[in-house]
Amino acid sequence: MARIDLTGKPIAITGASSGIGAATALACAKAGMPVALAARRTDKLETLAERIRASGGQAIAVQCDVTSQDECDALIARTIEAFGSVYSVFANAGFGAKHTLLDTSGPLLREIFEVNFFGTIHTIRAAASPMLKAHSGHILICTSCLSGLPSPGYSAYSATKSAQHHIGRALNVELASAGVHVTTIHPVRTNTEFFDAMHARKNEAVPPRTHKRSQSPERVANAVVRSLAKPSPEVWMSTPARLGIQLAAIFPRLTDRVIWKKGQSR
Repeated sequence: MARIDLTGKPIAITGASSGIGAATALACAKAGMPVALAARRTDKLETLAERIRASGGQAIAVQCDVTSQDECDALIARTIEAFGSVYSVFANAGFGAKHTLLDTSGPLLREIFEVNFFGTIHTIRAAASPMLKAHSGHILICTSCLSGLPSPGYSAYSATKSAQHHIGRALNVELASAGVHVTTIHPVRTNTEFFDAMHARKNEAVPPRTHKRSQSPERVANAVVRSLAKPSPEVWMSTPARLGIQLAAIFPRLTDRVIWKKGQSR
């Protein structure tokens, strides 16, 4: 498949106020894509939009809560109004939670699915209609390496990521004949506000970001742009992690034993 020229192809990005979303917005703008930045924090969006415009790119900032279908619809409408069309959407908004399953409250469990999973559905549904009419487009979903490995303490979060992965893979087949690509993005631990927000939600002190194996959000952003230029069903940010998860699925008893022993050693 020939590489796609991204110049002039608009993209809407949710969760664009920081982290992977913000880095992806900058990378897409550098590739020549007009960018619609969406999040609940408009102050950061405006700053990022100004940075993109100062570098010669095109950008708008749109306040959007992905738990609302109406607001996701409005995001895509604003994108089309500003740039004439919408070629791509990156469903990136989400948050993490670290609790054992039985300690995860009902409201928190519902909230994380509303934001991570149903927020993705709302975003996709809003963008799919104009893409199908144009017989062209690319839907990207930011899931996680934990989409394939249920992890103790992150069971609710990994469940939402697994759900995102499954709908993304199914949707890629369902929309193939319509000229619309769907890609699931699977980052490993990334140096963003993700863990800061997770600790803050539990009223815990936010530790310094010192994890030596964290990747940069820019590395994920560059992988997203490469996928836009040459679509693929999945993008994994770590080949060893992907292979390890595949082996874990083949040997579940051994996997559980290894995870248990690792937990005991902490």
